[in-house]
Amino acid sequence: MSTDPRPVRAPHPRTRLDDNFASPIRFSLMASLGEDLELDFGTLADILQVGDSALSKAIAHLHDAGYVIARKGSVGSRSRTWVRATLDGSNAFAGHLQALREIVELGGRQLPS
Repeated sequence: MSTDPRPVRAPHPRTRLDDNFASPIRFSLMASLGEDLELDFGTLADILQVGDSALSKAIAHLHDAGYVIARKGSVGSRSRTWVRATLDGSNAFAGHLQALREIVELGGRQLPS
């Protein structure tokens, strides 16, 4: 039997944050992809204002997590890479955003009285 008089509370929403989105570039990349949107590498680099190496690393990380699919092809004689969020990636990102909203909403309401 517990002698702790404090009520049992639900875990803090921060426990539902996904570390795969801890990088601002990875977070921004997922936000840019939106729902059912496929963007090419160059467009993503322009939107995110990042270099090729940083974007490549972010895509590789999210790909390894199963959150994006990178599709290679060509336009004319130039090779291109297109990136799209997977269903798992979209769901994980939505959950991450919900946890952030709950953290903001919670604010100081959990301060002891």
